[in-house]
Amino acid sequence: MEKRDYYEILGVNRNASPEEIKKAYRKIAIKYHPDKNPNNPTAEEKFKEAAEAYEVLSTPKKRQLYDQFGHAGVDGSTFSSHRMDVKNVFERFGDIFGSDNPFNSFFRGERIRKGENLRIKLKLSLKEIVSGVEKKIKVKRYHSCSKCSGNGAKNGTAFTVCSTCDGSGQIRKVANTLLGSMVTAIICPACGGERKTISSYCNTCEGKGRILKEEVISIKVPAGVSDGMQLIIEEKGNAPIRGGRSGDLLVLVEEQEDELLKREGKNIIYNLHVNFVDAAMGSSIEVPTIDGKVKIKLAPGTQSGKVLRLKGKGIKDIHNYGKGDQLICVNVWTPQQLTKEEKAMLESLRNSPNFTPNPRKKEKGLFEKIKELF
Repeated sequence: MEKRDYYEILGVNRNASPEEIKKAYRKIAIKYHPDKNPNNPTAEEKFKEAAEAYEVLSTPKKRQLYDQFGHAGVDGSTFSSHRMDVKNVFERFGDIFGSDNPFNSFFRGERIRKGENLRIKLKLSLKEIVSGVEKKIKVKRYHSCSKCSGNGAKNGTAFTVCSTCDGSGQIRKVANTLLGSMVTAIICPACGGERKTISSYCNTCEGKGRILKEEVISIKVPAGVSDGMQLIIEEKGNAPIRGGRSGDLLVLVEEQEDELLKREGKNIIYNLHVNFVDAAMGSSIEVPTIDGKVKIKLAPGTQSGKVLRLKGKGIKDIHNYGKGDQLICVNVWTPQQLTKEEKAMLESLRNSPNFTPNPRKKEKGLFEKIKELF
């Protein structure tokens, strides 16, 4: 099913200000939030659809990519393509509703915790970047305690009603002002808004609701990533203390330099050094590519600075906008040491008409060639 335009979903034009986008999202979220539409799958889908649109259009970098490339610019593991459910929406955007948050009744008395994110660096070779790869890595992270189901209570059931807030999760205070009595509500400091307290702690996790374990995590790296790009593996960070949603694993791509091939955007550069004889007379030469060695033909009279192109032998664009090429930059090698015989041989050719530089007008210089390529 084709995705709808994000601006259309929120009912704003493409030049809408951040405040207009926020206001439009708030209006739609209130209209379709779960409390007002219980057991209504259509309303829930519209609710999540609006949240997805708001996430992109409220983030300047994502909005710029969306405006330029559409959905392809923001889909995939490069950005946070999290599974949108009602709790995800509440965690990310609930604060924009202020004191009249329509989600309060849906999550009444429940504090939604999120664990800490973890960050790692992932080293990738040029070959892995070109083809994409699946890496398995060991990560030490906090997991939810299975003995108490992550709530920290013995057997998961040793709770008592909070005596401070009488199980409401909130403390209400009345303040007399010149304008009359004002009632404010704050989260109960004794139970943290959970409405209950632990009467006996879990022996396995000592009441924390989480334990440290080592886990092997599989990371699927798409073709075309670049150095410094961040991948997000959802809910593979730390589990929070006493229940909630685990944080994310943030994977920073670290591109390792190849000994022979250099990356330039989507293109791969190879500097080919050839001797004077091969350049003058032409030759068949083997060059490395990311897929192995291939033979290329060097035409007679090839000049230093000539750039040969191997179409489609570069790197796939991360957003599926084509593939780059491999560019072979020819460098004619000038001997730095000569024997007497070699000097005599070259001296005899010094004044030969064919050895006199005679560039044609249509031939471009090195600067023009490079400029043309990029």
